[in-house]
Amino acid sequence: MAEKIIDLYDEYTRQLLDRRQFLGRLSVLTGSIAGAIALLPLLENNHAKAEVVSKDDPRLYTERIKYPGATGEVPAYLARPKGDEKIPGVVVIHENRGLVPHIEDVTRRVALEGFLALAPDALTPLGGTPEDPEKAPSLIQKLESQSTIQNYLAAVKYLKTQRASTGKIGVIGFCWGGAMANQVAVHSPDVLAVVPYYGRQPASEDVPKIKASLLLHYAGLDEGINKGIPAYEEALKKASIDYKMYMYEGAQHAFNNDTNPGRYNKEAALLAWQRTISFLKEKLKK
Repeated sequence: MAEKIIDLYDEYTRQLLDRRQFLGRLSVLTGSIAGAIALLPLLENNHAKAEVVSKDDPRLYTERIKYPGATGEVPAYLARPKGDEKIPGVVVIHENRGLVPHIEDVTRRVALEGFLALAPDALTPLGGTPEDPEKAPSLIQKLESQSTIQNYLAAVKYLKTQRASTGKIGVIGFCWGGAMANQVAVHSPDVLAVVPYYGRQPASEDVPKIKASLLLHYAGLDEGINKGIPAYEEALKKASIDYKMYMYEGAQHAFNNDTNPGRYNKEAALLAWQRTISFLKEKLKK
C-alpha cells in the first residue's frame, strides 16, 4: 500500500486530523471519495481475522484476572499452557487500540511457547478498551505516563509472584506498547528480557538504568520511530547494555499486526516472531 496513504492514516489515528479531513485527503490520494471509502477496510484493523490460536485451544488455560496496580485493580487477559510445570512469565503490552482480540490472540501465541502470558488493559483508568477500537488512540493519549508505567511494573510483580511462575519475567510490546516496553526496561530491575516492536525509544539519559537484555525490532519504512534509533543505540553501547537490533526493510510500522492487511508483512512478522521466541527462551528458560 502506498506509503503516503499509510502516513495519512497515522495522522488520523494520532488525532491530528478529524474524520472529515482524513477522508477528504484520502479521496485526493485515491482519486475519489468512493475509492477512499472502499480503502478504509484495508486500513482499519479487522479483528475478525485475529484468531491464529483459538480462544478454546485445548492446550491452553485462559482467564480474565485483575491484579493490584497503581490506579486500582487492573483487568488483564492471562494465558498459560496446561500442566503443573513452573514456567517463566511474559507481560504482553498492547498497541494504541487497547486490549483487543488480536492482542489476546498474541498472548495465547506466547503461552503456547511455554510461558505464563499476561496482557493488561492500559486503558483501565479511562474505562477500559472501548468497543470501537478506533476510539482508543485518543484515550491512550490521555493516560498519565507514570501511573501507566507503574501499572505495568505491577504486572511484572504479579507474574513474578504467581505459583505457576519461575519468577523469571520478560516483556513484549507493540507500537505504543513497544514504547511502553522500553519504559518498563528502564524502570524495572526485575525483567530479564524485553522485546519492543517498533517502539519509541526512551531518553538517552535513562538507558543506563536498563538491566534487561533487549531485542529491538524496527520497520524499514517507519521514519518517525526510526529517527530515534541512532541516539538509542549509542546510549546502549555506552552503557554496555546487552541488545540485538533488527531492521525489516520494506516493512511498515505495525508489520506484525495480521488483522491489518494494509500494514501486515508476513515475511517480516514470521521472522521477527521466530527471533522473539528464541530470545525469550534463551533469556528466561536457561
